[in-house]
Amino acid sequence: MLLIIVPLSLLVGYVWAGEPIQSPDTARTWTESHKLAKALVSKLTLEQKVNITTGLGWEVGRCEGNISPIPEVGWTGLCLEDAPLGVRFTDRVTAFPAGINAGFTWDRDLIRRRGEAIGREFKGKGAHVVLGPMMNLARVAAGGRNWEGFGADPYQVGEAAYQTIIGTQKAGAQACAKHFINNEQEHYRKTSSSNVDDRTQHELYAHPFLRSVMAGVASFMCSYRSDAGPAQRGPNGYADRGGLDGTLAMGWGSGTAEFPYLISPLEAMQQRAKADHTTIGWWLNDWDTAGAATAAANKDVAFVFIASDSGEAYITVDGNAGDRNNLTAWNNGDELVKAVAAVNKNTVVVVHSVGPLVLEPWVDHPNVTAILWAGLPGQESGNSLVDVVYGDVNPSAKLPYTIAKKSEDYSAQVVYNDSSVEPQIPYTEGLLIDYRWFDAKNIAPRYEFGFGLSYTTFEYSNLKVTRANDALTKELIWWDGGVSGNKTGASIETWLHDPLFKVSFTIKNTGKVAGSEVAQLYISPPAATNEPPNVLRGFEKVQLGAGESKSVDLILSRYDLSIWDVPRQGWARMNGIVGVWVGSSSRDQRLNGTIF
Repeated sequence: MLLIIVPLSLLVGYVWAGEPIQSPDTARTWTESHKLAKALVSKLTLEQKVNITTGLGWEVGRCEGNISPIPEVGWTGLCLEDAPLGVRFTDRVTAFPAGINAGFTWDRDLIRRRGEAIGREFKGKGAHVVLGPMMNLARVAAGGRNWEGFGADPYQVGEAAYQTIIGTQKAGAQACAKHFINNEQEHYRKTSSSNVDDRTQHELYAHPFLRSVMAGVASFMCSYRSDAGPAQRGPNGYADRGGLDGTLAMGWGSGTAEFPYLISPLEAMQQRAKADHTTIGWWLNDWDTAGAATAAANKDVAFVFIASDSGEAYITVDGNAGDRNNLTAWNNGDELVKAVAAVNKNTVVVVHSVGPLVLEPWVDHPNVTAILWAGLPGQESGNSLVDVVYGDVNPSAKLPYTIAKKSEDYSAQVVYNDSSVEPQIPYTEGLLIDYRWFDAKNIAPRYEFGFGLSYTTFEYSNLKVTRANDALTKELIWWDGGVSGNKTGASIETWLHDPLFKVSFTIKNTGKVAGSEVAQLYISPPAATNEPPNVLRGFEKVQLGAGESKSVDLILSRYDLSIWDVPRQGWARMNGIVGVWVGSSSRDQRLNGTIF
């Protein structure tokens, strides 16, 4: 059984101490900007101060959010605009592939260029602030807005968020990291309390926001819900957690974008068939399985398209109020696949879904020869699919979440029914979300996190783990069992993120066509740390011609080899032997080593 992922259709303590981090392409520092802002604010009346910190939103002004200009002091105002997929409520813009499709790529450069393209369009439309990227983790598989984000692992999501922000702000727009924090489901998102323990908060859910700060993000968007009860200082603990620089932005809903057009798979396949002088037929009634079977019989190949969608807190789609009700294919999809596979020995299933589906009703059918996981590929959907199907592009994407055999296999579920004034969302699974849970509980997934196939094959060899840059001479307190310190900004101090170990290995393309492999680096922490069995700590997308080999170097820092010490409120070294391994997915170990 092939599972091929089609990622992109178009490429058109959490804050700092001392000098704040700024965007790499910004000439002015935060400190310099503070001085200018302070001078400007000193000239404002009370009414002007209220206006500049309040603004107008949601169908009141020309933008989603509007901060009025103050000509007397040279303030030109701000336009805040949705969304992570493209400029909303306007024409002549691009409907970009969804964030989850960007996550499929595991390609830092491509994700950065996507962010830059989005930033250019926002700036071109006169918007100052892009209300994205979204970086909440796909903790619950049915989460309604998982598709806006990048996946289920904090490291992978953090890297995608970092690159998106760098690209967006390079284009001259301001990025807004959202939704801070623990906004992993749509049900009760305005009234609930997400109850997360301190260690899990630091190691999982705060990490993408930490990376956003390291990227110099201009603003944070706070979620509506509370964090383990009422916030003590500021919304969602933002001030509690050291949020001192940049701005706080209000959200108005949605990750949607305006499609200028949509190239459907049928349209693209018809065009290709015409060019190739082949024939193509179709059946568009999902519920008429007999008609679909008749259309598919005696054909060289049958493509069956199945899908799932989701809504938002204020949007119900086909009875799904924000979060999906289940993980089954919509519109009779499972029965459609079975009917076609019963009459065609080369049935290819194409999945357009906001997240994981349970595929068990048909995945082992002998006539289902491939699955193409297309996600939400944007306006060029059909063309991207045809490129892969006809071999013009060799697929190289990997899953950013686990596809389970049944929905109950996941460690967390959406809280659908809680009639209390403040619904409680218990994060009792702690560190064990997605593949971490499957590994810890020895649950066999259908397709594991990081999995994806190519039209070629790859071989790994020559693993070496070495110290980097004489880093052992620095910060001996950490080495001796101390912690990073609990002062504001300790989580992004340079020494904590400096290279400590270099993991080197070789990848060879052993097939007959060029392709790209996503090499993934995991660590296996000592059992005494109570960490998950395997934790992603690095990845690199490597392009290789047929028969070509390349050396790959991945870096581990002290931060990568630390756990959050709750009593001492700092990052502490993992005490003991740490396993290090690289491979093609979270369950495909190719090379193994150790450190410490």
